[in-house]
Amino acid sequence: MLLLKKDQVTNWLNKLMQTYQVFAPVKEDNSFYFRQLGSSDQATLDYANSVISPKEVIFPRSEKLFCYRNEAGDVQLTEQIDEEKKVVFGIRPCDAKSFLLLDKVFDGDEYVDPYYLTRRNNTVLVGLGCNQPCTTCFCTALGGGPFSTEALDIILTDIGDQYLVEAATERGKELLSGMDLPAAGQEAQSAAQAVKASADCSSPVDLGGLKYQLDVNFNDPIWALLAERCLGCAACTYSCPTCHCFDIVDEVNGKEGCRIRNWDACMFPLFTLHGSGHNPRPTGKERFRQRVMHKFKYFVDKYGATACVGCGRCITNCPVNIDIRQVIEQIRQAGGDQQ
Repeated sequence: MLLLKKDQVTNWLNKLMQTYQVFAPVKEDNSFYFRQLGSSDQATLDYANSVISPKEVIFPRSEKLFCYRNEAGDVQLTEQIDEEKKVVFGIRPCDAKSFLLLDKVFDGDEYVDPYYLTRRNNTVLVGLGCNQPCTTCFCTALGGGPFSTEALDIILTDIGDQYLVEAATERGKELLSGMDLPAAGQEAQSAAQAVKASADCSSPVDLGGLKYQLDVNFNDPIWALLAERCLGCAACTYSCPTCHCFDIVDEVNGKEGCRIRNWDACMFPLFTLHGSGHNPRPTGKERFRQRVMHKFKYFVDKYGATACVGCGRCITNCPVNIDIRQVIEQIRQAGGDQQ
């Protein structure tokens, strides 16, 4: 364990920026977003959470897969794989955990996505523990925690005017090499333990029996009730760190073009619209059900994990105040909380 004074953070970022593309929370219009730093003083670690998940560093909201040119039948393809080394600095443990879930989709047995995987393998995650989790956070209900190192290479713990620095992986140790930071004494370690013990993330969420109810209630009337307020705006899915739906389009100009992957969302009416005009999810009820089912049933069935990390963004960003924690409880209670 090492100690990093807060006034040394900019020096560390400056050093990292010589080798890596560095992404960190940046304040814009009183909100925080992960941006690539142009200068180290843009970064601020005094934040609760970003509006949008930093998953877009590894899974961009829009990316070119390849470009092509057709000259008299001679087609030339150029892949657009991003091989730049990256550091995501100040990422919260819940967001880091989301990458482990995305790995199951993009680096699975059925398909390996070279665009995602190249970025993933070239990205180091420097986490920032949550001294004061938001009231909308429920990471502990999903097996995470405010100071979990499960998916991180390094974690920083705020202990006043300095950070306790812990390397969780060999990549983390490598990133710290050459920093010449002092070892943390017992006093600093005790202060960090006190901070971790006082971090309250006890938002009441009980997943007991939820999977059983979702297995049997596909046609339950509760879905129409739950979907009544939903606007279908997809603010929940676009801010979610684990949502990974996408669309692929070709943009062509004469003999040249590019194939582009863009984020999409199951909450949109056109998402499942067939070329025939048939839509298997014609109303908000079916689309709302799909979102919940995917996170808490389908993903569990396929990968053995829940596609939610409890970051609470879908709660804070919903314009009509739909709370996924209340949705979970209503589903559980609708079936009598059977196991």
